[in-house]
Amino acid sequence: MRNPFAPTITQATVADLETLPEMMRHMQHDDPWSEPFHEPTLRANLAELLLHPLYGVIYIVREESAPIGYLVICFDYSLEYRGKGAWIDELFVEPTHRGKGIGTQLLNLAETASREHNAKFLHLEVTHGNPAIELYRRRGFHDHQRYLMSKTLDK
Repeated sequence: MRNPFAPTITQATVADLETLPEMMRHMQHDDPWSEPFHEPTLRANLAELLLHPLYGVIYIVREESAPIGYLVICFDYSLEYRGKGAWIDELFVEPTHRGKGIGTQLLNLAETASREHNAKFLHLEVTHGNPAIELYRRRGFHDHQRYLMSKTLDK
């Protein structure tokens, strides 16, 4: 019998558009994005992602009915990385629920879901100094000799 207080992880739907931005604001306190957090744009992009699973998938972690974490996986295509790839775009667990294995469960799910979507590699980026780096290293992610560089195209 399942423990009724154990977290559950389900794939997000458009009905979760009100739940996700709140947790994403919480994540901004811990590890802010490089780009400004603009909620109207975020909501539009979340809706686009939820309506088009070809772009990626989102999962929500709940304890009882309260959301306590989420995972966003986005897909790309790369010749270097043998075709379809997956990115852990967001992984967040509320601070009061950290250290309980939820992050590990989400990484397991990221690997499984990425394989199910035929991804050949799973990538992530993490801010220097983020304590989650050690979790990622223990799970087999490794540092590259390359820098992530970005250029805004919509200005």
